Amino acid sequence: MSFPITLTADILVAVLLIGTIVSSMQLSRRISRMKADEAGMRQTISDLVVASATAERAVAGLRATLDECDRTLADRLATAERYATDLSLQVAAGETVIGQISAIVAHASGGAKPAQSIEVIPVRIDTEVAPQTRAPGEIPSTPNHERLGAAAAAALAMSERALGRLRSKAA
Repeated sequence: MSFPITLTADILVAVLLIGTIVSSMQLSRRISRMKADEAGMRQTISDLVVASATAERAVAGLRATLDECDRTLADRLATAERYATDLSLQVAAGETVIGQISAIVAHASGGAKPAQSIEVIPVRIDTEVAPQTRAPGEIPSTPNHERLGAAAAAALAMSERALGRLRSKAA
């Protein structure tokens, strides 16, 4: 009786040994797949870290660009305000000169009023922008700035010559 029990025990141990070998092989394959997945995960994580650093640099660059755009826009708005003020002063001076010329022409063509009744309003043609907007000695940056000032000065000189002629005729 001892031989069949020993044989049965040996067969049972052999079956268990085969089962252990099969499960060990399956576990070995699973561990290999997990290691491959781990390497893939590590690569994915390193790619994400690189992409994150690149995105942070891009955001910093965008912020710097936005700050520069803001400064440039503020400078351009200030320049536009200076030009608008300068233009309004020049328009007012031009209207005054045109008013004087039209009064002289009306008087010369009508001849009814004496020359002393014509009132001459002195016109100050400001070719300079407000002192706080430009550095001393800086040339105006608008191309029409000097031409407008010269035209207004010429119109003023013409009106003064015409007034002088009217005064000499009246005397």
